[in-house]
Amino acid sequence: MKLPRRNFLHLAAGAAALPAVSRVARALAYPLRPVRLIVGWPHGGGADQVARLIAPSLSDRLGQQVVIENRPGAGTFLSVQAVLNSAPDGYTLLHYGGSTLMNVKISANPPPLEEGIAPVAGLVAYPMILVAHPLFPAKTVPELIDYAKSNPGKVSMASFGIGTASHLAGELLKQMAGIEMVHVPYRGGAPMITDLVAGQVQIGFDVMVTSLPHVRTGALRALAVAGSRRFKAPSSTPLLLRLEWAVCLLGLEWAVCPLGLEWAVHPRIRSRAAGW
Repeated sequence: MKLPRRNFLHLAAGAAALPAVSRVARALAYPLRPVRLIVGWPHGGGADQVARLIAPSLSDRLGQQVVIENRPGAGTFLSVQAVLNSAPDGYTLLHYGGSTLMNVKISANPPPLEEGIAPVAGLVAYPMILVAHPLFPAKTVPELIDYAKSNPGKVSMASFGIGTASHLAGELLKQMAGIEMVHVPYRGGAPMITDLVAGQVQIGFDVMVTSLPHVRTGALRALAVAGSRRFKAPSSTPLLLRLEWAVCLLGLEWAVCPLGLEWAVHPRIRSRAAGW
């Protein structure tokens, strides 16, 4: 049977459109299975706690479980590489924070983060907090600066890793106050706080989510908040900006995905992740 040319063209156009229709159908049905949210820090740290706080709400909105997968190491680059190597189908997301961004900027051989990921939604923003062991002699930032100047190189300053927001905040304070402190980097916020509470190190910048419980019980002392505005807690702790030490550093965290995510999937994730 000879097929009329017009019918043939219609059939050919329909066949060519089938892959696109299939992709749109998959996107509209998304998600059909659990979604991984990869965190580049160990269990118990600030990023891990934020991710686990968000996961139940996001699971309810997506209709599928959001599974937290911790991939610490190499300054969060192991988690970045895991997401870069994953399929751009919306089933693997990266919990992306300011520390990862800083490490990309200062590393000699960073993964192609900026060329390989796309933002999905902002998750949370909170200021860093400067905390000290209760037995540390200084009870305020001016007292800390005076003590560090009188005892150069004898104050131990913890951070949750080289090149992280915690490390940067400490280095900024050292530079602006003209003091010397010994940097003690840890592999994440959880082990840093453990040693701060135990008195193994004296001071450190941390995110509020992990430090506040210890400040409230008296296990740590809050010296200052590295933010530009007052947060509800701890309301009595001074802002570093008000003390003329212009260390204003926020913990910023986003959800990102591999570049190339199907156009119809992206807004579905964004709309459900935003405003959790």
